[in-house]
Amino acid sequence: MAVLEKENSRGQWRRTATMVREPLAGVFFWLSAFYFVYCARPEDWIPGLAYIPLAKIAAICALAGLLMGAAKSKRRFRDLPKEAMYLAGIIVLLFFSAILSTVWKGGAFFHTLDFSKCLVAWVLTFFVVTSIARLRRIIFIQSASVALIAVVSLVKGRSHPRLEGVIGGIYSNPNDLAFAIVLCLPFCFAFLLRTRNVLGKIAWGFGMLAMCTALFMTASRAGFIDLLVTGTVCLWIFGIRGKRPQLIAAAAVVALIVGFAAGGRLKDRFLAIEGGANIEDTVDESAYGSFEERRYLMEKSLEGIAHYPWGLGMGNFTIYSGTWREVHMSYLQIAVEGGLGSFVLYLMFFGRGFGNLRRIRQLPGNDPETELFAGALYATLVGFVVGALFAPEAYQYFPYFAVAYTSVMVAIANERQQISELPPEPRKRRFRWSHPADSAELASVGEKLPERPRTSAPLFRNER
Repeated sequence: MAVLEKENSRGQWRRTATMVREPLAGVFFWLSAFYFVYCARPEDWIPGLAYIPLAKIAAICALAGLLMGAAKSKRRFRDLPKEAMYLAGIIVLLFFSAILSTVWKGGAFFHTLDFSKCLVAWVLTFFVVTSIARLRRIIFIQSASVALIAVVSLVKGRSHPRLEGVIGGIYSNPNDLAFAIVLCLPFCFAFLLRTRNVLGKIAWGFGMLAMCTALFMTASRAGFIDLLVTGTVCLWIFGIRGKRPQLIAAAAVVALIVGFAAGGRLKDRFLAIEGGANIEDTVDESAYGSFEERRYLMEKSLEGIAHYPWGLGMGNFTIYSGTWREVHMSYLQIAVEGGLGSFVLYLMFFGRGFGNLRRIRQLPGNDPETELFAGALYATLVGFVVGALFAPEAYQYFPYFAVAYTSVMVAIANERQQISELPPEPRKRRFRWSHPADSAELASVGEKLPERPRTSAPLFRNER
């Protein structure tokens, strides 16, 4: 037992030393601050922070630190993967569609300029996150922030139907809040399984319970369908393939309890799709109207793609449709606003995410932590691909961050493989004094030495 504790302490010391030696520590701090501000949105629930542009400050500081310390980075711009070029191409085409827009050029231009921060964060993540420890920190910030948002929404949103408007920004819409929760649940699964601390497991379990409760409280039909798909993939990876049957049983119990306790509104919204006698109140009536409206918006988006294949400009479909509503499908959203070129690059971008995970699984010698987070990323990307069929999430950062994590994992695995393939450094030969093994060898050495002649005459100074 003492030997194991000693080995664990040595491993912990090596990990700590590696983290200390990693470059761009200051840039990583500001990048972490940006992730926290974007994911946790403290300005919405901490008084006084709403007047400070925290996200812009963190992004500018991180970018300035990277430019000043670019020489210390392990990676260069030539090392950027293809998916980074695809994302840059999407933003360029969005600017192009804004210039050619017949709806509102200025609005589309500034919407695209705001979305281009995603590319800055993506590139910073690839350059700065150079180890699994740093990647784990970034994913932890995102997952813990969304769990915190779920708790705050439940506490502050008692009087808000469907938790609408409790938190601003990317969480103001109930469907967007449910979508963000579903994309982060696989990461929470990974941290729950990774930690060995009982208090840590309790904390992650409580956070996941709050996230599932908040998702049911939003009564988002698209979020619920996405939860079923993502949860199934998680249970297949972590429960069946990971040989954890107790995880499947616990998930089933939690789903039943949360469904009966907070799923009444969600059930009514599903029944309201049929219309007629199933409509009981204004919320159900809006659910039925929302279903009919979404069908109309999809038809209108196809019409816009046919008439404007270069795109209407980011955010302009709400004006073009005449209903001030977004089309509830991410693929149609990027196609009608960014053009067919953006749509193709969009598909290629997320296809690269699945390709990265495939390459990671094919590499030999992956550690358990890499396998754990690779499984969580796979569940997240599958959840996004399915959820994008029912929600307008083409410009939310979380899916782009997930692809960035896969690119970082591939880069780390390649760097490890390159280090392992390097020839060993030649050992320097050092001169060592030889020590006789025993007294017999010492005597034999003494016999070989010439004897000094003895004389009784005194030695003068010049003879000494």
